[in-house]
Amino acid sequence: MSRIGKKVINVPEGVTVQVGNDNVVTVKGKKGELKQFVNPAIKVEVKDNQVTLTRSTDQIQHRAQHGLYRALLANLVQGVADGFEKKMELVGVGYKATNQGNVLDLSLGYSHNIIVEVPKELSVATEQLKGQNPIITISGSDKQLVGAVCAKIRSLRKPEPYKGKGVRFVGEVVRKKAGKSAGK
Repeated sequence: MSRIGKKVINVPEGVTVQVGNDNVVTVKGKKGELKQFVNPAIKVEVKDNQVTLTRSTDQIQHRAQHGLYRALLANLVQGVADGFEKKMELVGVGYKATNQGNVLDLSLGYSHNIIVEVPKELSVATEQLKGQNPIITISGSDKQLVGAVCAKIRSLRKPEPYKGKGVRFVGEVVRKKAGKSAGK
């Protein structure tokens, strides 16, 4: 039995969870509304502000999906209640980030600035303090979308292993390599 799948999802106040006839779970809260399709082999029940998932068979695929859908629904509940936030920092001389609404303008050492349009469901904030690396904050209710946008921004200039320059998450540790051995 899946340990994750057996866990009960507690629904906080102000959040409603509804299961549709077409196995689409709709979660509404103060941060918005999110939907997730659930395989018909996994049964979703909502009782007394708690969501439980059960599976119909013990097939390998159903056992795997049991924990998967429980985790996805828990992320939906947490997203509409509190939201998700990721912070990224730009490490490198001359690296800058500014935003105008949901349009992010990045200067990452290329000959041109890179402009990234962030989906309207998310919000972007940039801050530049003197003597510190620029920080980009991406927040929203959909964990998958927040992660996907952060991954796209990080892919524009991944941290390189020699000096550690690039776009990284705040608190991420980049293992550095030793450079060429000098002299003979």
